[in-house]
Amino acid sequence: METWFIIIISLCFCSLLNSIFSHCRSSINLPPGPPSIPIFTNLQWLRRSPLQIESLLRTSVAKYGPIITLPIGTRPTVFIADRSIAHNALVLNGALFADRPTALPISKIASSNQHNINTASYGPLWRLLRRNLTSQILHPSRVKSYARARRWVLDILIDRFLSHSQLGEPIFVVDHFQYAMFCLLVLMCFGDKLEESQIKEIENVQRAMLVNLGRFNALNFWPKLTKIFLQKRWETFHELKRKRDEVTIPLIEARRKAIQNRENRANRANRAEAEEEKEEFVVSYVDTLLDLEHPDEKRKLTDEEMATLASEFLNAGTDTTSTALQWIMANLVKYPEIQHKLFADMKGVMGDGTGEEVKEEDLGKLPYLRAVVLEGLRRHPPGHFVLPHAVKEDTVLENYVIPKNGTVNFMVAEMGWDPEVWEEPMAFKPERFMKGGEEEEVAGFDITGSKEIKMMPFGAGRRMCPGFGLAILHLEYFIANLVWRFEWKAVEGDGVDLSEKVEFTVVMEKPLKANIIPRS
Repeated sequence: METWFIIIISLCFCSLLNSIFSHCRSSINLPPGPPSIPIFTNLQWLRRSPLQIESLLRTSVAKYGPIITLPIGTRPTVFIADRSIAHNALVLNGALFADRPTALPISKIASSNQHNINTASYGPLWRLLRRNLTSQILHPSRVKSYARARRWVLDILIDRFLSHSQLGEPIFVVDHFQYAMFCLLVLMCFGDKLEESQIKEIENVQRAMLVNLGRFNALNFWPKLTKIFLQKRWETFHELKRKRDEVTIPLIEARRKAIQNRENRANRANRAEAEEEKEEFVVSYVDTLLDLEHPDEKRKLTDEEMATLASEFLNAGTDTTSTALQWIMANLVKYPEIQHKLFADMKGVMGDGTGEEVKEEDLGKLPYLRAVVLEGLRRHPPGHFVLPHAVKEDTVLENYVIPKNGTVNFMVAEMGWDPEVWEEPMAFKPERFMKGGEEEEVAGFDITGSKEIKMMPFGAGRRMCPGFGLAILHLEYFIANLVWRFEWKAVEGDGVDLSEKVEFTVVMEKPLKANIIPRS
């Protein structure tokens, strides 16, 4: 124990000296921020919850200005709360701010050494992975090919809600939203309608990794020591990742064999049979990964790397969309006049017919629906911050120096609540996007922030979420059909509470509970 005590004290002393010298070298040119004591202040910040940090950030921004430095981690972390500064960094100087910080040990293992889109360094690998996703899966023609999958998932959701409505019981919707979105993403990822038991198995291993990630933060500090003192926690982490890979890799292998068998049958079959099978075949995300070649190492991706990319695809498209869906439906329950206006707008397009579905081609005729979705994303962005950015060299921004390998983050929620842009920013008012009711005003709103950032729920610039178009389609399609098929009412004596808490995304602290009544 005496030996370990000396080692730990020595490491702490070295770290203290390093922090002091680093602080002295960089503090003159860094953006301002609250005073700090090396190591001690770091630990204080790391012990706070995300919502506590966000509250303290607002206080610091009010005191020091819209670009501040906080002592989080081993290097300076800069936070930007101003939309114009964010536009300058992410859009006008996008290449300088497009990198990612070096992954911490846990993230490095979970991401297969940063072999996914979110964590990959800005370079050839990132370009390959992102280009593959945007051109092969998120291209409008490919998105359209998943229309039957969306209808299948809508039927699952409607059947569940009808069962509850027949019992006359209020329903907690979040689990149903998450399951429905996960079913859709599993089909897009692996190309097949899997059994419910298989879907649940995939969902369980994915969620286990997400929910438990916070438990493993301590393992990032001096891994050589934590592997000795926190051995069981390391074992738990590796076991969760092993289970995720054990569930995912066989699905990748099954898809590989299915494609090979299909090619063999096509070689033997006549052209008519081959064309018929081609029409039924749905290209999945995994299909597009099988033949990718690593640009630097000139090899195909390993099964583990493809499992990591599949995991990223499932998580990115499930929690963010289901979270946004719950927030929007919660506001439609809380403010029934908005729900009534949305239904009336749809009725003007759909008529009094008995059509069971608001089809995707009808969505573009519903400007108020788009306004409701945009307002939901502005008022309740699923993530209050983007994933951290990094700069590879000393970079000047607003007369301050962002040091080489410094981390930069952007306060997404604050920008969407800026009172200089949005009147009554904390109110839920879809009409703010209508500008006098003109449909073209809604259609013309630039959520990418390419010319000006007014809100950035999907980020902005080169690292902007590539799936923003698909996310908006999913939100519009499911909200339209849920409102068209059901009237949503608050539970008497149990109003809608819009308080927040942080999980993988920023969710409702008290999940939405509502009475749903089928419309005649």
